[in-house]
Amino acid sequence: MERTFYISHGSPMMSIDESIQARHFLSSWKDSVLPQRPKAILMISGHWDTKEPSVNVVHRNDTIYDFYNFPKPMYQLKYPAPGAPELAKSVKELLLASGFKRVNEDTKRGLDHGAWVPLMFMYPEADVPVCQLSIQSDRDGTYHYNLGKALAPLKEEGVLIVGSGSTTHNLRDIHFGDAPVPSWASEFDGWLKDALLEGRYEDVNHYDERAPHAKKAHPWPDHFYPLHVAMGAAGVNAKAKLIHHSWSNGTLSYASYEFTKDS
Repeated sequence: MERTFYISHGSPMMSIDESIQARHFLSSWKDSVLPQRPKAILMISGHWDTKEPSVNVVHRNDTIYDFYNFPKPMYQLKYPAPGAPELAKSVKELLLASGFKRVNEDTKRGLDHGAWVPLMFMYPEADVPVCQLSIQSDRDGTYHYNLGKALAPLKEEGVLIVGSGSTTHNLRDIHFGDAPVPSWASEFDGWLKDALLEGRYEDVNHYDERAPHAKKAHPWPDHFYPLHVAMGAAGVNAKAKLIHHSWSNGTLSYASYEFTKDS
């Protein structure tokens, strides 16, 4: 796998709401984005936040319903993808070898909705092994970029590395219906697009100091750090490409990016 990806998974409603445009983008994944079948998938989701890096080491992934007061049919969906315990061990070894002092193994955790909702459309047969790696929201963008950098060798083994978050993620300021996108959201979204396409990865690593409305777009950084992991895993001087862009709930950007190693 020469490419890594950052997917904005947005609202869990995407699992049942066909009007969300990003759902159709993800459904076209194998036809339009990545026809090559990966050997395994490493998902870095904004919904698994731990003090130290953790991997789930399981043989079969349970479906975690980590959302509340949503329509009942959402709690009946299943994504029983096989686990990837060998990949989990490789992730741990690579991180330890790169100077991360501790990596925990979780032998019970399945897939949270930041992982299984997009995967349900990308690989609906649920037949590709999946491992999850947690983020550390008390660390910074550079830390997560380096986390990704340590994982780069996995691509040569046919592993698809996907960061799953949200390009803008302020749940205190979401709207219903066809609300216009406020300037703070569009300005942050546009800044990120320009920075990525121009290869200004250091700016993205320090987005909290350099991006307009950074704290408004991400009051907490958990849904942004998966981007840094995907970016770091792509390699130095990787080329970024915007592969999807849409909005929902007024302020949720579904901007998604592909990173390709510069040859």
